[in-house]
Amino acid sequence: MAVIATRFLNHGRQLPPELEAERLRICELARSYGLDFFETRFEMCSYEEINMIAAYDGFPTRYPHWKWGMSYLEMQKGYEYGLQKIYEMVINTEPSYAYLLDCNLHVDQKLVMAHVYGHVDFFKNNEWFAPTNRKMLDQMANHAARVQRMIDRQGREEVEEFFDQVLSLDNLIDPFLPHRTHKRATTEADIELAEADGQVPRIPVSSYMDKFVNPPEYLEAQRRKKADKLEQMQRFPEAPERDVLGFLMAQAPLKRWQLEVIAIVRDEAYYFAPQGQTKIMNEGWATYWHTKMMTSDLLEPSEVIDYCDHTSGTTATAPGQLNPYKLGLELWRHIEERWDHGRHGKAWLDCLDPEARKRWDTGERGKGREKIFEVRRTHNDVTFLDTFLTAEFCAQQGLFTTRQDARSGQWLIDSHEFDQIKTQLLHTLATRGSPRVYVVDANHGNRGELALRHDHEGQDIKLEWAEVALGNLARIWARPVVLETHLDGKPAALLHDGDEMKREGRGEAG
Repeated sequence: MAVIATRFLNHGRQLPPELEAERLRICELARSYGLDFFETRFEMCSYEEINMIAAYDGFPTRYPHWKWGMSYLEMQKGYEYGLQKIYEMVINTEPSYAYLLDCNLHVDQKLVMAHVYGHVDFFKNNEWFAPTNRKMLDQMANHAARVQRMIDRQGREEVEEFFDQVLSLDNLIDPFLPHRTHKRATTEADIELAEADGQVPRIPVSSYMDKFVNPPEYLEAQRRKKADKLEQMQRFPEAPERDVLGFLMAQAPLKRWQLEVIAIVRDEAYYFAPQGQTKIMNEGWATYWHTKMMTSDLLEPSEVIDYCDHTSGTTATAPGQLNPYKLGLELWRHIEERWDHGRHGKAWLDCLDPEARKRWDTGERGKGREKIFEVRRTHNDVTFLDTFLTAEFCAQQGLFTTRQDARSGQWLIDSHEFDQIKTQLLHTLATRGSPRVYVVDANHGNRGELALRHDHEGQDIKLEWAEVALGNLARIWARPVVLETHLDGKPAALLHDGDEMKREGRGEAG
């Protein structure tokens, strides 16, 4: 794979003249619709090259690790057996780079370029991508060089083994951390000052009013509040810490090169986090714009059948599965239609007549387009669905919840009720398959052990994942690790000493 990456970077192929003309046309068309994107550079790739880039998560150069080769072989087999085909790939950088498969039909290349401009507009303007490193192409190459130097000094086996440990924890970050204002860390001087301050806060009043304004029960509550605050200041960490990788960087007993490995994995995890947070919005937005441009401006009569065939494959939904392209596309259209017809606001919500709601149209054409651009700026998938998913939309799209039959193991339709559909969707999107785990005590049991808490959220943690992750955490922390959670509806603790995991029923930690 390294040979392919070097050849690709040195001899990347530009678009042929006929596709360059189409690119210029699509670029101007996208701007005329109001899309605002970074400069976008397209490269032509063979299926081997695009599979290599896909294995590297869209970047031609990554640090050396066996997992990239495994991903590459899997994609190669999928392509050769006709199970999958990558039509395009685009990365969130400035300028943005997009890769086109050289064996695509001409109509597919037009579709893909229109789709790419939708993605790059989203990357540039959505607030959840704002903190990301737009020079990540250079940063990835820098990471690769740093890791190669580590391998030269420490040996491939030792470096790769530590990478394996850290990569098993790459979902233990706080995806909201880049969007928060960081508070100043509590110092020993702060704690000493709080301990020395024996005064109980009182409301300043005249002496004759003091017993009424500051009664004994109020003063006792203030004492407890002050004691609780001091206790919190003395904890380590002071508050539950979701950025487990960041905590390990700051506190684990590691060598310098090991800290560098964690920094690299953490840096890349935070770069990719917004893509997971906005998958439905982003894919739906790009699909919305490629369908708009293709059907209104770009399609030739001879291309209609191929276009419809390929687009229907992209937006098809298998039973029991969520297709982000389809759900996102239809919800963007739903929002535009609602605002074009004035189907929002107090009057709309207060209308309970089904026939009146069907006929509702205030004639506000153009407001829908304004609204979707506004939504595109600020929302992520959770807030997008929480705010704009409606009962009418769920009925139109035939959405339902499912459950697994305990006896047969088959998945069955559980409910068509809007509230249940919305709840299940939001829960799925909020967790994205990754457990919410927090560091709550770095000196658990006064033995230097690491205690973590799992926010259960209705789904038991996967024991296979826990055994691997906790084992690697224990090895990195060089002390046993305990995770407080719920299993089978009861409080439980999973303890790992670096060699084996044990399960105990117990109360909550921290």
